[in-house]
Amino acid sequence: MIIGIGIDSVEIARFTHWHTYSQKKLRRIFSAQEIEYSLAIPEKVSERLAARFAAREALYKAWPFTQEPFISFCKKIAIHNGENNKPNLQIKATQAQGLIIHLSITHTKDLATAMVILEKTKN
Repeated sequence: MIIGIGIDSVEIARFTHWHTYSQKKLRRIFSAQEIEYSLAIPEKVSERLAARFAAREALYKAWPFTQEPFISFCKKIAIHNGENNKPNLQIKATQAQGLIIHLSITHTKDLATAMVILEKTKN
């Protein structure tokens, strides 16, 4: 049963200078592994950070369990590339037990878009 759907798009240009931010500042939003992945290829930093930010926004919109501020919510999220480079979203929250989180991320030259579908598993 689907319990939440969220989608978000962000302009990649907003993230052009984020590679100059300190690790501490980036860690307010992204996991250490995401930062390392995003910074690994300088030409792709902006699009990778933008896509991961859009994924957080999409999950926040889909998440029916809390009203906590977005920045606090971000600290519970990690996005990793899984099999076939497919993005895998993990969240550290007790409400996440029994949920399947579907994530799709795409980008053009100018926009990064993410969609999240939350599905409750049958007990």
